[in-house]
Amino acid sequence: MSEAQLKGLDEHKYSASGTSAVEPVMQVFWRWLVEKVPLWVAPNLITLVGLIINVVTSLLLMYYSPTAAEEAPVWVYMSCAVGLFLYQSLDAIDGKQARRTGSSTPLGELFDHGCDSISTVFVGMATCCAMTMGDNPDLMFITFFNAVFVFYCAHWQTYVSGTLKFGFFDVTETQFGVIMLFLLSMVLGKEFWGIQVPLVGLSMRVVAVICSTSLSTWTVWGNFQTILKGGAGKNGSTVAGTSVLSPGFPILFPIVLALMIYKKSSMDLFQNHPCLYLLMFGMAIGKITNKLVIAHMTKSEMTMFDSSMIGPGLLFLDQYFNSFINEYIVLWISLIFVTFDLVQYCFLVCLQICDHLDIYCFNITSKPSKKGLNSGNMSKNGASVQNSQNSTTHEDKKAQ
Repeated sequence: MSEAQLKGLDEHKYSASGTSAVEPVMQVFWRWLVEKVPLWVAPNLITLVGLIINVVTSLLLMYYSPTAAEEAPVWVYMSCAVGLFLYQSLDAIDGKQARRTGSSTPLGELFDHGCDSISTVFVGMATCCAMTMGDNPDLMFITFFNAVFVFYCAHWQTYVSGTLKFGFFDVTETQFGVIMLFLLSMVLGKEFWGIQVPLVGLSMRVVAVICSTSLSTWTVWGNFQTILKGGAGKNGSTVAGTSVLSPGFPILFPIVLALMIYKKSSMDLFQNHPCLYLLMFGMAIGKITNKLVIAHMTKSEMTMFDSSMIGPGLLFLDQYFNSFINEYIVLWISLIFVTFDLVQYCFLVCLQICDHLDIYCFNITSKPSKKGLNSGNMSKNGASVQNSQNSTTHEDKKAQ
């Protein structure tokens, strides 16, 4: 992050509007749950633990269903359902914990959204595996990129309007839907998704995708209505004073690359290794989404190109030169690169913000100040961000 971005971070104020259908009910549970958390537990630690649980359970399902066509053991589906519920709960109380402990900072909001962007990738992958979409690659491709695109669009409209907006059917409802999906796979098995629905003549798998895609299209349409109306910046621009369409290229470029490589692969790379393929593109898009969140919070320009595109670019170049290196090998190289690139970026950004604010990422105690600022002033810098975030406790987030 540049010095200008760090200065912009100091001035950031969290803004959100809207309440989803089940959130008022869940707030009762979340308020009860956060009271059980010791006051010494840092909010970011709660967020990270939830993400780790979610990632581990999703990877477990991918291990047992590497081509998204195999049926996993019953306990794996149960672990995914429990893991997602735990993630949802911990994700909802991290902000409340920040308010309880007076440890709110801009890093909390950024850390929350960053974990959400990664979670979206793994939940999307686990959903495809649970519904055994490997039997229909096109359906799997649409489902996965639909999830990451909807999440990106939610933050795109935030970058334009300055306010994160939640709909009647939003993140919490989507997560409960996915949990139900895991439970159906656990109880009824993979055969359930192949059952033909009377009257429409389509499988349960296809009907479920049509319903979820319709809801996603409705959500994205709402986002674009906000985007095209003009932003909060000068002359209807974004909060950074840039074109409202500027965040479009960074997300469309990797999706178009993914489609081209999928359709032109000489060894049916996506069909044979769908989890690895989508995970690689998901990690790349995860970093781009993180950069969009930072651009919004710091009111800075969204860059058009990023090092995360090197991974997908390697696959594309290999295809362009008639796959002179085995595509499977290049896929692994690309996956390792984009994963390392994402982790390194997140690690360095967190360190930089912690140094700038004189705080620790996973410890409530403030660092000895280098700027003559006491911890009370530090809390004041960011309190409006996460305190506001937590009073609504939307999970400030996704819109899957």
